[in-house]
Amino acid sequence: MMKVLLINGSPHKEGNTARALKEMEMTFAQEGIETEILQVGHLDIRGCAACNACGKLGKCVQNDIVNEAAEKLKDCDGLVLGSPVYYASPNATLLAFLDRLFYSVSFDLSMKVGASVVAARRGGLSASFDVLNKYFTISGMPLASSQYWNSIHGGRPGEAEQDLEGLQTMRTLAKNMAFLMKSIALGKEQFGLPEREKRVATNFIR
Repeated sequence: MMKVLLINGSPHKEGNTARALKEMEMTFAQEGIETEILQVGHLDIRGCAACNACGKLGKCVQNDIVNEAAEKLKDCDGLVLGSPVYYASPNATLLAFLDRLFYSVSFDLSMKVGASVVAARRGGLSASFDVLNKYFTISGMPLASSQYWNSIHGGRPGEAEQDLEGLQTMRTLAKNMAFLMKSIALGKEQFGLPEREKRVATNFIR
């Protein structure tokens, strides 16, 4: 069975970000896809220390929720990142989590499907959406899209329930993501993964 890991970067377990993710979770269930929501926004997560120990250990030297998430992600076909908007950017706790997760994983993330979801009272959604998508596009992960940018509106907990277009956007996103994951699985069977060249790293200052 296919599986998607959904990350809730909000400090509120039952807030508007959670409401968006739960709408996706219900749709994934209808598509026969297993899901797990991992709550990280309320935790005390330190940023990357740039020690590069993960290159030797195969995991982050800070042994916390980041390594737990990596183990879960290894067996997943897709990853959804959900965040509230703070000053036109995702929650800083989530960003610290993602910096370390994407830098320290020892396995290939390419062709795992990614999607990001953002929640705000009013503005800053598209800027936050762009920040989260960059984690996928540097990792060879195809992006799932919807009928609109993947956002939902709500300030106080529960207000997202009134954003009918936002909820529909989440359902469409989950359906499109399910289709993309299934299509990639079929492609792997028939064609395998794209051939990878040996990485070339060029510095701008020599």
